[in-house]
Amino acid sequence: MRPSKKEEEQNIILISDDEAESTLGSSVLLVDPLEKPALEEEKSEEVVDEECDLVVTFCKKANVMPHARYDCTMHPFERTECDRCSPLGKNADICDQCYCYICDKLASECENWTVPALCHCNAHNKSKFWKDQRDFALAGILVMFNLELADIDADLRHGGDLLLKFIQELSVEYNKYLAGEEMLHTQHECFCLPKLPPGQCDVCRSRSMEVVYKYSGVFTLVTRFLNQAEKENPKATAVMFLGAAKEIALHKDPAINWQNLGHTASLKIAVPCLLQRITTRLQRMLVLCDFPKSLHEKFVNFFQSISLPCHCFGFSNSLNVMPWDHVLLTTVLKGQNVTGQRTLRGRKVFLWEPLPVIEARMEKLVDKKKLRHLRDKIPFYLCKSGDFLDAAHSLLFPVNSLACCTACRLTPFEYEVYLKMFRTGSVPGGKDILDPGLWIAAGPPLKDGVLIKQALKLLYCNMSLYRNPKCWSTLIMILGSSNFLEKSGHLLPMSLKEPPLDFQKGVLAASCGLLKELKAKINVSLPPSIFSPQLHHEACLILAVQAIQQMVFCDLPYLTSFLEIALAFGNNFWALRLLLDHLSYEENVLHGTVNLILRDLHCQKATMLKLWQNLGPQYVGEFLCLFLTCRHQKMQSIGLFSLNIIAENLHMCPWAKHLCNFFHNAGLRHLPLGTAAHHEVSKFINIFENL
Repeated sequence: MRPSKKEEEQNIILISDDEAESTLGSSVLLVDPLEKPALEEEKSEEVVDEECDLVVTFCKKANVMPHARYDCTMHPFERTECDRCSPLGKNADICDQCYCYICDKLASECENWTVPALCHCNAHNKSKFWKDQRDFALAGILVMFNLELADIDADLRHGGDLLLKFIQELSVEYNKYLAGEEMLHTQHECFCLPKLPPGQCDVCRSRSMEVVYKYSGVFTLVTRFLNQAEKENPKATAVMFLGAAKEIALHKDPAINWQNLGHTASLKIAVPCLLQRITTRLQRMLVLCDFPKSLHEKFVNFFQSISLPCHCFGFSNSLNVMPWDHVLLTTVLKGQNVTGQRTLRGRKVFLWEPLPVIEARMEKLVDKKKLRHLRDKIPFYLCKSGDFLDAAHSLLFPVNSLACCTACRLTPFEYEVYLKMFRTGSVPGGKDILDPGLWIAAGPPLKDGVLIKQALKLLYCNMSLYRNPKCWSTLIMILGSSNFLEKSGHLLPMSLKEPPLDFQKGVLAASCGLLKELKAKINVSLPPSIFSPQLHHEACLILAVQAIQQMVFCDLPYLTSFLEIALAFGNNFWALRLLLDHLSYEENVLHGTVNLILRDLHCQKATMLKLWQNLGPQYVGEFLCLFLTCRHQKMQSIGLFSLNIIAENLHMCPWAKHLCNFFHNAGLRHLPLGTAAHHEVSKFINIFENL
C-alpha cells in the first residue's frame, strides 16, 4: 500500500522486534518528524518491499538520545562479567550521549571511568557484579535491605547516611574493644625458687596479668546512636535500628573465660540488652507506623537474615509481627474468632503476640476509634448537604478490611433518625445527629425502593439492630408514613388501602429472593412490575412484613418485645394481619409471639390505656377485631386480654361505649369466634347495654 500525500510528509522508523538479532540492547532512538531534509536531492530512491507492500520514500539519520555506554551505536562494546582492571577494547570511547551505568550520569563526568580496579566503562546490565555495584552506588548502604530504587525516599536515604557514619564510628570503637586492657591483679605470694618477695618475681607477675575486654565504649556509642535514631522520622528510625542490630549481632567476645564486668561492660549482657531495646521499638513501629506493605516485609526479612549469636537466640522471631490485614488477626479483632486459633493446611495456628505488640495495637485502635468517631459523622453531614443517597451508601461502606462500616455501630435511635431523614429529605438542625431541635428540609428524599433496600441492609449488617424490635417497629412506622415531616420531627402516618390479593402474592413470591440477595450484600434491583409507582408504598410494606417474618422464625428467642412491632402498623391492619397469618404457620413461633405480646400487655397496661385514649375507639375496635377474628385461639387470647384491660378500667376509658357500638356495627357478636371469645365479647357488650 502506497502512503497518501499527507502520510508522505511524516517520517517512518523501522524497528526490529527480534531482540535476539538486535545488538542495541535497550537503546532508544527517536526521530523528529517535524525536521525536513536540507536538500530534496538527499532523498533516497523509492524502495518497495513486495512481501508486505511497504514503501520507504526516504531515510535520514536519527537523533541519538541519552543511553548507557553498552548501548552506544557509535562505539563497539565488549562484555565480561566483572573485569575492572583496565578498559576492555574500546569500552572507554564515548559519544556525547553515553552515560555511566554505575554513576547514572554522563560518562564524561564519571570520575571512575577508566580508573584501574574500578573501570566503570566496562559496566553493563547483563552482569550481576555490575548490577550490584550500580545498586550500591545509587542506594548506598540501603542496598543491604534489598530495597528497590523506587522504595527509597528522602527519609530512608537520610537514615542510610546516618547509619553509614555510625558503622564507621562503631568499627573504630569495636577495634578498641578487641584490643582489650591489661589489668594487674593483686600481688600474690611467689612460689618460684628462689622465693622472692611478692611483686618482685617476673614469672609470677606475668601470670597475674590479665587482658580485660570492656564493651562499655561500644555500648555507649550504640546507645547514643539509638537515642539519635528515635528523633528521626519512622522510616529513618527503622533503618538505623535494623542496621545497628545487624552490627552488634556480629560482635564477638574475645575473652577465653567469662568476665563478669557489669551489664554494659560485658558483651554477652550488653548486646541482648541493646537488642531488647531495638526489637521492642521496632515491634511498636511495625504496628503503629503505616509502612507500605513491601517495606514492612523487607524490614522483617532483613531482621530474619541477621545471624544472631547463641546468647541472642531469644530474639530470632521477635519481629514476626502480623500485619493488620492478616486473616487470623482480622477475624479476632472483629470478634468473629474468639479462640485465637485456626487450622491452616491441617495444622493449628495460634494468635500469640508479645506484650509491646499488644500495647501498640491498643494505642492504634484507640487512635482509630477517635478517627472512627469522626468518620462516623460523614453520613450525617452528607444528609445535611442534601446528598441522602451517598449518605446511605457511606453508612455501609467499610474503610478497609479491618474496619467495620458505620452501620455496625448505629444505635436504634440513630437508625430511626437516618430513616426519617431518608424518608422525608429533612435533617435535624443541630451539629450532631443526637442534638435535639427543629428539623429543616435539606433535599429530595430517597425513593421508596431505595429506602427499603438501604434500611434492610442496615439491619442485616448490624446484629444488635436486627434483633431489636424497636428497629423493626421504626422501619414499619417509616414505611407507613408520608414523606412530610413536621418541624418537631413527628411523622404523619398514612392509611394504605389493602392491595389486591394477587398483588400481595406476587410481592411475597419475589421477596424471598430479594431478601436473600440483600443479606448477601448484592446490589438488588426491585422488579418494576411489582414495585410499580401506583402501589410502591404497599409493596415496600409487604416486603418489610416478609423480612420481619424471617427474623422471627430465626431469632424469636432473642426478641424482648413484639407489641411495639404490631402497634407500628398503625391503621394498616391488613399488613399486620398478613404478618400474623404468616407467623401462625409454625406452632412454636405462634406460641412464642403470642406470649411476648401478652407479656407486653400485662406489663404496660397503663401505657396501652393512654395510647388507646389518643388513638380512639375506631383504632381500638379494629385492633381487637383483628385478634378476636383470628382462626387460631392462641392469637384470639391477645384480643381477649386487651378487652379485659378495658373492662377492668372503664373509668379510664370514656370511649368504651363507642367501642361497644363498633362491635355492634361489625357484627362481632354474631361471628363464629369460638366459645371463650364469644362469651367475653357478649359480656363486654352487655355491660353497656345494662347501663
